Amino acid sequence: MTDAADRGSMGDLVRYFLRLGATGFGGPIALVGFMQRDLVEERRWFTPEEYREGLALAQLAPGPLAAQLAMYLGWARGGAAGAALVGLAFVLPSFVMVVALAVAYLRFGGLDWMQGAFYGIGAAVVAIIARSAVKLTRLTLGRDPLRWALFAVAALVTAWTESEIVWVFLGAGVVALAVRAAPAYRSTALGLSPGLLAGLAGPATSETLWRIGWYFAEAGAFVFGSGLAIVPFLHGGVVQEFGWLDERQFLDAVAVAMITPGPVVITVGFIGYLVAGPAGAVVAALGTFLPCYLFTVVPAPHFKRLSRNRAVRAFVDGVTAAATGAIAGAAFVLGRRALVDVATVVLALLVLGAAWRFRRVPEPILIVLAGAAGVALKGLA
Repeated sequence: MTDAADRGSMGDLVRYFLRLGATGFGGPIALVGFMQRDLVEERRWFTPEEYREGLALAQLAPGPLAAQLAMYLGWARGGAAGAALVGLAFVLPSFVMVVALAVAYLRFGGLDWMQGAFYGIGAAVVAIIARSAVKLTRLTLGRDPLRWALFAVAALVTAWTESEIVWVFLGAGVVALAVRAAPAYRSTALGLSPGLLAGLAGPATSETLWRIGWYFAEAGAFVFGSGLAIVPFLHGGVVQEFGWLDERQFLDAVAVAMITPGPVVITVGFIGYLVAGPAGAVVAALGTFLPCYLFTVVPAPHFKRLSRNRAVRAFVDGVTAAATGAIAGAAFVLGRRALVDVATVVLALLVLGAAWRFRRVPEPILIVLAGAAGVALKGLA
């Protein structure tokens, strides 16, 4: 039994997540593994039962897996305030990094070397998203025919419409609920300085800022499991519905999130900055992570009872299958935009092969190498 005095203070926990947010590469599965190793096995700040409960909630509730688990552990140690502090500590380092990269992107985006880097990075991102889709498919679908059917429908709808429709996710949840748990189921203006709102198209209006906040909050409420689940959802709104970014800029935003530590969902900070400057970055991040926070602190006290409910599990099961299908569909859509010639196709295949063959090589290294290859290819062109 671990002595309470040896379980670390709230300050210790916040410092740990600051460090993890600043150095944790590898995506949600890797980050979740780091937490288990560091906080349960080595430091013993949490019991295996506490960790498993947090992981189960993170898998069942909307929200990026790693951030959701971090907030739950903060809640277990310090209630709602602890969840907020830990969530902020985990997200802040990567948020600062992507904003700094967004500043450089706006200032130097027209330079040949940066265009060349993102030429190669775009191909690498498509390869990594495709690989992640395969991994998530194996992890979430198994041999369940219902999950595979919901996955296929969501993938086809995403690839065909080149957008992500919320009703597909909700419909998948309802279908799974009906099939799996039918018996149980029956029983003003903001007054901000124009400089804070300056993005790609110049100063944005306060109306745009409100729209960013609402749209990203909606996106944050439909991210299940991997943070990559937000990519297809954002693509439909950011690129097609609102036209805030073009296809290349959107791929660049995803790439930036992949080469920085912390949760992949932090791409919203980069997108928000490009649309509406520093204020847009802050509003996009708050909008995305606020639902994640609420979906942690509200059900946490009652989670043991909720987690045994057949209807809840069935609904989340269906939504997760649809989200995985949307990622696969998004890989197809983004691939059509990023793989523009033989060089990018070859580069994507090389990255995919390397990621599959050398599984211990961190994905950010592959992306950086692809960026260097893009600079060299553009220089030879």
